[in-house]
Amino acid sequence: MPPVASDTNPSAPKEQQDALATATTSITFQHQSSLPRLPIPELADTCKRYLSSLVCLQSPEEHATTSKVVSEFLEGDGPKLQQGLVDYAKDKASYIEEFWDESYLQASDSVVLNLNPFFILEDDPTPTRGNQLQRTADLILASLAFVHDLRTGVLRPDNVRGTPLDMMQYTRLFSTARIPTTSGCKLNITEESRHVVVMRRGQIYWFEALDEEHRPVFTERAMLGNLQAIVRDADKTQPHEVAQGAIGVLTTEKRPIWSAYRDHMMEDANNRRCLEVVDSALFVVCMDDSEPMDASELCNNMLCGTYRLQEGVQVGTCTNRWYDKLQIIVCANGAAGINFEHTGVDGHTVLRYVADIYTELIMRFAKSINSATQSLFKAKASPYAKGAGKRPTSSEADLQIVQRIEAETTPKKLEWTITPKLSAGIRHGEMRLSDLICQNECQVLEFADYGKNFITRHKFSPDAFVQMAFQAAYFTLYGRSETTYEPAMTKAFLHGRTEAIRTVQPHSQKFVETYLSDASSTEKLDALRKACEGHVKLSKACASGLGHDRHLYAMLAVWKKNQAEKGLKDAVPALFQDPGYATLNHTVISTSNCGNPALRMFGFGPVAPDGFGIGYIIKDDGITVCASSKHLQTRRYLDTLQTYLRKTQGMIIETYKAANVRAKDTYIDHAGVECDVRTGLPIGSNKKGSNGYTDDWDEYQRQGVGESGYSFWGDSTASKTEETNSLLGSPRSRREGVGRKIIFNEYS
Repeated sequence: MPPVASDTNPSAPKEQQDALATATTSITFQHQSSLPRLPIPELADTCKRYLSSLVCLQSPEEHATTSKVVSEFLEGDGPKLQQGLVDYAKDKASYIEEFWDESYLQASDSVVLNLNPFFILEDDPTPTRGNQLQRTADLILASLAFVHDLRTGVLRPDNVRGTPLDMMQYTRLFSTARIPTTSGCKLNITEESRHVVVMRRGQIYWFEALDEEHRPVFTERAMLGNLQAIVRDADKTQPHEVAQGAIGVLTTEKRPIWSAYRDHMMEDANNRRCLEVVDSALFVVCMDDSEPMDASELCNNMLCGTYRLQEGVQVGTCTNRWYDKLQIIVCANGAAGINFEHTGVDGHTVLRYVADIYTELIMRFAKSINSATQSLFKAKASPYAKGAGKRPTSSEADLQIVQRIEAETTPKKLEWTITPKLSAGIRHGEMRLSDLICQNECQVLEFADYGKNFITRHKFSPDAFVQMAFQAAYFTLYGRSETTYEPAMTKAFLHGRTEAIRTVQPHSQKFVETYLSDASSTEKLDALRKACEGHVKLSKACASGLGHDRHLYAMLAVWKKNQAEKGLKDAVPALFQDPGYATLNHTVISTSNCGNPALRMFGFGPVAPDGFGIGYIIKDDGITVCASSKHLQTRRYLDTLQTYLRKTQGMIIETYKAANVRAKDTYIDHAGVECDVRTGLPIGSNKKGSNGYTDDWDEYQRQGVGESGYSFWGDSTASKTEETNSLLGSPRSRREGVGRKIIFNEYS
C-alpha cells in the first residue's frame, strides 16, 4: 500500500519550495532566491485603473456614483487598508498567495465546468503509435520521466526570453488532491508518492511506477502489458453496469455533498485505504472506451465527459473521471488531453508539462529514425525495471528486489465497499452531473485563414488583435460591452500566479463603436490599432504586478482576516459594497490564451451563468477558439467571430493594396513603411539591410514578460538580427548585388 497522504495546508508547498530553493544541487529551483516579490501598487494608481475598467460598463450616473465612492475611499478607508496590507505582506513571499488559494478552496460548487480547465494534445507524431494503448503507455512514461527530473532537481527552470520564472507551482502539480471538508477544501500533497491510478469504465486500478530514486520501473513493453490487463479486466463490466459503481462520480458533486460522502466512506477501513490510494497517486489516467466524432465532442469529453444514455442508463465517459486530481485522458482512437485541478497550478505550469511530454514523444519518433537521438529528460529506467530482462543473481538481496518490483508493479483493482448510502449517492450524483452537462455546451472554431504571421506582419499584437475580435463579436450580437477577463502571468515574481487584464477600456469601446459604424476601412483599422496598443500597454502593466484586481481583493481579504481575528463586526468598506465592484467581478466573457505547437485545443467552462468561457490558441497560420456557455448561442457567437476575422482581413488587404496603387516612385511594404522601388529601402534611410520596421516595432518584437495570457513556453531569446546573420552569414556576400531586385507584393 502506498504511503498515506499527509494533510497539507496551502502554505506547506511554499515551505517545501523554500527548502528546495536552498539546495545548491537543484537546477530546477536555482533562481528562486533571486526572484523579486510581487509589488503592492500605489493605492491612487489602483483606483485610477479600477475606474478606467468600469467607465464603459456603467451608465454615466452609475459611474459618477462609483467615482464619488472611490474618492471617499482614497480619503478614508483606503490608506488604512493599504497600510494593513503592507504590514501583512512584510514576512510573506507574496501578498496575494494565501488569499488566492482560499478563493479556490472555499468554492462550494462542483469543480466540473466551473474550475477545471483542459488541454487537448496534437495527434501522436508517429501514426503507428497513435492507438489508445500505445499512446497511453507513452504519455505515462514521459510523465514519469518529467516527475523524476522535477524531484531530482534537474528539470530546466522556466523562463520567458531569458527572464527566470517561479517554479513553486510544480511542487503542487503531481501527487496532489483537492479534498472536500465541511468548511471548504484543502490540498493534500504526498511528496514521496510513486504510484499511478488508471480508470476504465469507472473501475479504478493502481500500480507502483517509480522506485525510491524516482526512476521509472517500467519498460514500454511492460507498461503496455499492464494497460492491456487493466482494459481486459475493466471491460468485463458491461457499459450499462458502469454507472452503478462509478465512485469517481462523487467528485463531480458540490463540495459539501462530496465531503459528507467522503466522511461516510472513511468510516469503512477498506474504503479509507482505497481513498488513500487515489488521493496520493502521482496522477490519474482515464482510458475512455469511446471516441469523439468531431472537435466539439472532443472538447466536451475533456471538459466534463460525454453524456450518452442507453435505455435510460448513463454509458457516457462522464462516469470515468476523478476531478480532484490531474487527469490524463485518452480516447479509444488515441486522442489525448489533460484535465487539471486548478487550485495549486495555472495554465502556464501545466502547459510546460504538456509541451515537454509531447516533445518526448517526438524525440522517441526521432530515435526510431536515428538511434543517437537523446531523450528530453535525464531520467533513466531502474536497473530492475519490469520488462528490462533483469534476472536475479545468486544474491539474496538481488532476488528480493526483483520479487518486490514484480509485486509492486502488478496492477491492482480497488474494490470499494458500496453501502446503500453510497449507492444512492452515486446514482443521484450521476443524475446531477448529467443535468449539469446538458445545461452546458462547448463549441470550437478552428480558423485557418490566417494567424500570428499575418497579424504581426501588419504590426498588431496577436493577443490584443484576438481580444478585440472577441469584443467586436459580442458587441455585434448584443450591442453592448460586458465585463471581460484575461489572465496575465506574474510568475516572474516569487510565488507569482496571475493578474486580471480587464479588456473593456475606453480604447476598446471606441474601437467596437467605430467598427459597427459607417466609418471607412482606414478609420476602423486606425481605431483597431489604437485599441491593440492600449491593450498591450495594459497587459504589460498587469504582468508587472501593476493591475488593480489582486490589489483590491487582497486589501479586502486582509480586512476580513483582521475582523475575524479581533472578533469585530464592522461594516464592509463602501468601495466593496458599491455596485461597480460587483459588476467588475461578474465576468461575462472569461478568456485565456494558452499557445504551444503541442496543443490542438484548450478551454474551460463559463465563469458566470450568462457568460462565455473562451480558451484560444494563436498559431502561426490559424486561430483555434474553444467557447463554452450555458447555451448562449455559442455557435452563433463563433460564427460572428469568424465573420469579423475575415472582414478585418479584407480591410487590411484592401488598405494595403490601395497604398501600393497610389505609389509611383515609392511603394508601401507589408509593414506599412514607404520604400524606394529601386532599392527596397525605407525612404530617407541609408541603413543597410533595414527590415522596414520602425525602432518602436523592433522593440515590440522583443517585448518580454509583459505579454498577456500564457503565450509560448520557452520563447527564443535570439533577436531577429542574430537569426538573420546566422542564416545569411556576415560580412555581406559579394553576390548580393548581382541581378535585378523583384518587388514582392503578397496580395497582388
